[in-house]
Amino acid sequence: MTDSEREHWERKLEEKIATSDMGHDPAHDVAHFRRVVAVAKQLCAEENASWDVVIPAAWLHDLVNVPKNDPRRSQASRLSAEAACEYLKSEGYPAEHLPAIAHAIEAHSFSAQIECRSIEAGIVQDADRLDGLGAIGIARCFAVAGLLKRSLYEPVDPFGEARDLDDLKYTVDHFYVKLFKVVETLRTPSGRAEGQRRATFMRTFLEELRAEIRASR
Repeated sequence: MTDSEREHWERKLEEKIATSDMGHDPAHDVAHFRRVVAVAKQLCAEENASWDVVIPAAWLHDLVNVPKNDPRRSQASRLSAEAACEYLKSEGYPAEHLPAIAHAIEAHSFSAQIECRSIEAGIVQDADRLDGLGAIGIARCFAVAGLLKRSLYEPVDPFGEARDLDDLKYTVDHFYVKLFKVVETLRTPSGRAEGQRRATFMRTFLEELRAEIRASR
């Protein structure tokens, strides 16, 4: 695919996301897709992976947005893969790339627990998971918690030091139940290094939060 063809497709893919119904989830707005694609491009170049697979998959990875508290959540990546391939096929995207794009979209999901079988899938997975870490990850975490009406923290034991963690109730718990674990799943060298950097910032934030909570007692 030529550079001009790729530019053409990227304009179409961004337009598709911009005009799709993403619901009212502030963590999965158009800006989220742009950030994921930007990181995916960087990783794609570093890993010498296929642009023709990585970039469509990155743009369309959450084409079907299933809320986090929906019982169908674990099916979201499969539904997105199906919808993405249907759209790409209808627009005449080269058919030989569709199976790899579908796999990359399906495998990006944390909840789906699908093993990546290609470097392209690993790149899309890393790019999406990095957007859940660092400063933007903190912002997205609390935005979703507000949408789902979850408390900021458990008032007696905010950091779960003497109780079972429950991120369905308490937002701070989500850092320990999922976000820090995500860092250990990153696949590319650059992704892992960036994940560690972002995790360090998150721990700094939580220490400041701990200090402010203590000061309020």
